[in-house]
Amino acid sequence: LMNALDFVHRYIPSTGQSARVLLLLHGTGGDESDLLPVGRELDPNAALLSARGNVSENGQPRFFRRFAEGVFDEEDVIRRAHELADFVAAAALHYGFASDRVTALGYSNGANIAAAIMLLRPETFSSAILFRAMVPLSQPPMGSLIGRRAFIAAGKFDPIVPLENVERLAALMNARGAQTTLAVHDASHGLTAEDLVAARRWRALEGN
Repeated sequence: LMNALDFVHRYIPSTGQSARVLLLLHGTGGDESDLLPVGRELDPNAALLSARGNVSENGQPRFFRRFAEGVFDEEDVIRRAHELADFVAAAALHYGFASDRVTALGYSNGANIAAAIMLLRPETFSSAILFRAMVPLSQPPMGSLIGRRAFIAAGKFDPIVPLENVERLAALMNARGAQTTLAVHDASHGLTAEDLVAARRWRALEGN
């Protein structure tokens, strides 16, 4: 099972008595250190598990292949989503955290793979914070997401992710039973302080 841990990753144990875990998934060209400060800001006490994407696009790490901007290699999305879900399960055993306390926190490409995992392997995490996510699969499976929660933050002026696409993702998750919150901010594709404030508020309200 250890070879399921073959993602380059960092694990920072929780502080105090927190059983919460944030799974941090970077955007294109990022790495396993990128979102550590964001994770800390969102939850000062949670354990942080941060993975580097296994796919290289012109030397830039990603979590799955694409044919063009916004055009995904869906076969690869499915394969990589299962790989990453296996990694999280292996990491839970290896580091000794509860898999039902994991919240995925993804940005852009990382948010897309997190959304794919939620649709394909919903047992992998209990909730997801998706910054600048798109619908990852044109024909997503019809599995139940009852008991799962998702916070999706979109930028109104995002040139990469059309708002209509984000709204479709939120509707898709709702239709499968997930409690989904969509926050749209006056932002582009980059993360803003407003995104983090909204995500932190959602997390506090959800009590997760």
